[in-house]
Amino acid sequence: MGFSIGSALRFGWETFKRRPWLFVGAFLLIVIAQGVVEGAGRGSDRLFTGSGEDFAILGSLVYLALSALVSMGVTAFALAAHDNPDTVEISTLWHPHPFWKYLGLTIIFSLVAVAGFLLGLVLVTGLGLETGLAIGIPLLLVLGVIFSLMFIFSGFLVVDRDLGPIEAMKQSYRMTYGYKWSLLGLLLLLFLINVLGLLAFIVGIFVSAPVSLLAVTHAYRVLSGGARTQPADATLAA
Repeated sequence: MGFSIGSALRFGWETFKRRPWLFVGAFLLIVIAQGVVEGAGRGSDRLFTGSGEDFAILGSLVYLALSALVSMGVTAFALAAHDNPDTVEISTLWHPHPFWKYLGLTIIFSLVAVAGFLLGLVLVTGLGLETGLAIGIPLLLVLGVIFSLMFIFSGFLVVDRDLGPIEAMKQSYRMTYGYKWSLLGLLLLLFLINVLGLLAFIVGIFVSAPVSLLAVTHAYRVLSGGARTQPADATLAA
């Protein structure tokens, strides 16, 4: 079965309909967990402000570590829900393995984001405010989109196949080769669907977000060749 935008969306919607309250509950827990992480991040910023560069770096690492745990849980749940929608449980959201590999990937992505920000500052400083913004913002957006599309499945590969961060990025690059326009179309369509979900008195996001996650997971499964026959972790075998 080949990957297509329509098949990914259909899979996401049909899977959501099988256990809607499970997916709504999982999404609510994810929102709460992310809120706790954001609160902890702001708290660490206040705690370490003025305490020196080393403490500031420590606070950032704490935030990245907590964010990685949440993201790993979301990824593991999405994989289990895709493969076994009738048996997946909320408890799959707790999936701290392989933590250090996923944290390494998170740090790499964060460094890339910082590098992009610094590049923007260099462009604005070197070309002037108006010219720098006119050239720099579109350039950074294009580069950011290309980077995101190439490595969109890196997190899935770390959790699903226990790959290291660099190998996961290489594998994601190979998987997405020739499919970037299709993936871009899928992500743009999912973005519009989630915007509509927010506009529908916010309630719609509780449907559109799980459907979107399942659609992206379906794209990963199709492009990666399907689920492994012997998952490395029992929680993914459900």
